[in-house]
Amino acid sequence: MKFQPFFIALLATSFLFAQEHSHQSSRALDFPDIPGYKTLKTDLHQHTVFSDGNVWPNIRVMEALRDNLDVISLTEHIEYQPHKEDIPHPDRNRSYEIALKEAKDHDLLLVHGSEITRQKPIGHNNAIFIKDANKLLVNDAEDSFAEAKRQGAFVFWNHPAWYAQSPKGNPILSDFQKERIQKGELHGIEVINTGDYSEESLALALENNLTIMGTSDIHGLIDWDYVEKGLTRPITLVLAKEKTMESVKEALFAGRTVAVFNSLLVGKKENLVPLLNASLKFEKVKYIDNTSILEITLKNVTSSDLIFENQMPYTFYSSSPVFTVPAGSTKTLKIKTLEKKADLQIKLKALGAYIAPKEHPIVSWNIRLKE
Repeated sequence: MKFQPFFIALLATSFLFAQEHSHQSSRALDFPDIPGYKTLKTDLHQHTVFSDGNVWPNIRVMEALRDNLDVISLTEHIEYQPHKEDIPHPDRNRSYEIALKEAKDHDLLLVHGSEITRQKPIGHNNAIFIKDANKLLVNDAEDSFAEAKRQGAFVFWNHPAWYAQSPKGNPILSDFQKERIQKGELHGIEVINTGDYSEESLALALENNLTIMGTSDIHGLIDWDYVEKGLTRPITLVLAKEKTMESVKEALFAGRTVAVFNSLLVGKKENLVPLLNASLKFEKVKYIDNTSILEITLKNVTSSDLIFENQMPYTFYSSSPVFTVPAGSTKTLKIKTLEKKADLQIKLKALGAYIAPKEHPIVSWNIRLKE
């Protein structure tokens, strides 16, 4: 009996931690805002036990908070329900409802979504910003897409290069997709899914004015599939006017996105170049005493390693023309300007970034030098 106070205290402490679980993590993702827009970190393709995933919906919310995401969607297969004998749920909205309870007290937007799953050439497609997933569960895929449009959904084509449906590993834009695009029923395409980056999907995005997407398509745990492998989850950066559902939806339809996976960044030039411009800060700019060698310290304010190649007419002292500024860290360059200058244009090619297949953006900053 003399140990009773100890056990009461232990029980109280355990209850406290159970109720107030921590969402802190060293893997938090960060990217800067750009002029006129907020850069929102999103993962809009995830699964739980309510389709073919392995976790309860609230886990997806907790993972998103640990990763410092702003917006997520749980996109359960509406036709494919492998756990239905253990977790029967005739209501296809149930996963969203459970996750919404976990997210309601946090600064996380939860978008209602579902995955329309059919054999090729239709493939897999996510419809997000829907109102009722049950109404998408119809026999004809054309009717399912039409219903998504009636609900005001943003629809994107999932992993179109997936070899299980495209054995050559390249996406095939069939008459079905062409008709959906023409009818305004298909708006985006994944160029990054899990660990796969598809240049061919990027080409289709640019040719058909489809929004560029990157997603984790997570079924297990983010920790197991990404973090323990030294990776961060693939995400879509959405450049929105504000952090609201309406602004996220508007930005997706407008195509203001950048897909990110570790040091890989993929987007349209008008979106990616401003992001890269905002991703580097210049902490120190000065000439080394009695020389014309300019010393500049670059600060990477993102969660991605940034890889650059010198595009200036001036070469570097004691440094390769190709260099990396590590995520959240700095890199000091010594530029041989040959004579002291009052201002300088820093011009770099972003080798880890793509604005088209095999095409890297050129980014420049105008630096005013102090006397």
